Amino acid sequence: MLRDSCWRVGARLCFLRAGVRAAAESGRRALVSCIDPSIGLNEEQKEFQKVAFNFAAREMAPHTAEWDQKELFPVDVMRKAAQLGFGGVYMRTDVGGSGLSRLDASVIFEALATGCTSTTAYISIHNMCAWMIDAFGSEEQRHRFCPPLCAMEKFASYCLTEPGSGSDAASLLTSAKRQGDHYVLNGTKAFISGGGEADTYVVMCRTGGPGPKGISCVVVEKGAPGLSFGKKEKKMGWNSQPTRAVIFEDCAVPVANRIGAEGQGFLIAMQGLNGGRVNIASCSLGAAHASVILARDHLKIRKQFGVPLANNQYLQFKLADMATRLVASRMMIRSAAVALQEEREDAVALCSMAKLFATDECFAICNQALQMHGGYGYLKDYVVQQYVRDTRVHQILEGSNEVMRMLVSRSLLQE
Repeated sequence: MLRDSCWRVGARLCFLRAGVRAAAESGRRALVSCIDPSIGLNEEQKEFQKVAFNFAAREMAPHTAEWDQKELFPVDVMRKAAQLGFGGVYMRTDVGGSGLSRLDASVIFEALATGCTSTTAYISIHNMCAWMIDAFGSEEQRHRFCPPLCAMEKFASYCLTEPGSGSDAASLLTSAKRQGDHYVLNGTKAFISGGGEADTYVVMCRTGGPGPKGISCVVVEKGAPGLSFGKKEKKMGWNSQPTRAVIFEDCAVPVANRIGAEGQGFLIAMQGLNGGRVNIASCSLGAAHASVILARDHLKIRKQFGVPLANNQYLQFKLADMATRLVASRMMIRSAAVALQEEREDAVALCSMAKLFATDECFAICNQALQMHGGYGYLKDYVVQQYVRDTRVHQILEGSNEVMRMLVSRSLLQE
């Protein structure tokens, strides 16, 4: 589908041709030689990237402040993104996916995040959920659930975290008792992105004994009896996507909605998160790239003591550090994406390293960009503060960065 948008569909081709022009029109998305995100990509990837940059500049950036301040979930814009293939980037084509690689997905999410990091992060989670069904579901399930997800006619949420089990995800308590051809679910999921608005909930629940081997994965559809939602959470950032508790009270779900075998749920959840970590790190990367451009432009324009801030060597060095950390993060993320695509043994550790390093460094880049703006950076008229608020949570979700350190050290100590 995405290849069609680049090469064959005339209406969509205009997005592609306008990609570089749109980036140039928006100073905070202009490409700068040493941090140019197209470096190292093949020609097809560069075209995908242009489409995504153009969409971010035209469809997302002009509205991101309003979405944030009014807490709007931009359904129509996300469906436009899906028309370009962004609803199922690395899903198989027979169910409407674009059939692209994990590296392609990283490139796309980075570009989209320059326009609205919060909305792109939700799109990345939606992609992760859809991939889990595509990768582990039966043929019947793939063709039943995936096409509307790829088109974003329906939206998906990932339900693992609970009030009492965050980093210790394998201790989850949401139960699923089998009664005939249904499971009856009881329990609560916490901090669910898209909660209450999504149509398809990919839920990890306990069908067996304690520990990871007792966990299964089921799809719960909106409207199921016994499914309800908590209040919409008030958050520091990520305001263009709703976050709610998802509550199951004797919620009956067909056994036919179980993804994979009983007891396979924790494995499916972790497989999803490996890609989710690359995706969310890529969203941080987009915010950081935009922040470097904003900082550079501000240093050139803003004068103090009679000269532009860009003349100050301290700030020059800070800008150089930001650019260096940005490029290092990008290289680490893309390396992890390739390892994941190739299903290499080091993929889990590399995805953890990339998520740990990039989300820490990219948040620091955004925060330094705000500091360079001085008091202006603290005003909501200046988008740099939104990049700071939207990237902060990336150090917590998809496995906290402390857990990433555990996974990396475990990999080393097992050798």
